Amino acid sequence: MRRLPIAFAVSLLVVSGCSDDTKSSDTTTGSTGTTLAVGEPEGTVTYTDLDRSHVDTPVDYPQTPPVGGAHNPVWQTCQFYDVEFPKERGVHSMEHGAVWITFDPVLAAPDVAVLAQFAENGNEVLVSPFTGLPSPIVASAWGKQLLIESVTDPRLAEFVTYFDDGPQTPETNTPCAQGTTETS
Repeated sequence: MRRLPIAFAVSLLVVSGCSDDTKSSDTTTGSTGTTLAVGEPEGTVTYTDLDRSHVDTPVDYPQTPPVGGAHNPVWQTCQFYDVEFPKERGVHSMEHGAVWITFDPVLAAPDVAVLAQFAENGNEVLVSPFTGLPSPIVASAWGKQLLIESVTDPRLAEFVTYFDDGPQTPETNTPCAQGTTETS
């Protein structure tokens, strides 16, 4: 039997204790005045009107990391990566319902191991380093993003639970598998 890192297990316990496992389109207002769908963790930012076209060129996204927009015709297979890959393929994975957890390349190895468990245990979860993040960890899904300071923040597991192939997915029932695992 595999053992989950303690921080990951605690995050799962917090989420399972606070969640009814339904994905609702009802909304609530968070303490910051933002409108959140019921089930979205506090602090989630929503972006709309995202381009879904396929391009064979690099894209200059307005967010770091990107939350959607024009993207490569090939998606990145959902799993853990220890090196960066073209962001345009990560965006395509999010179009298929992936949650893309990016982390600062200097994040401590034990914390990276916790993040890797999300890729191993999720349906459509992509985890990779990303240079230039606004916080040590950023969780992104198509049109959604949450800045995270620590792997022990329970909102990370909440974000993954809610948005992994969640209601924001433009192409539902399209797997993040069978893309590419190439990183260049």
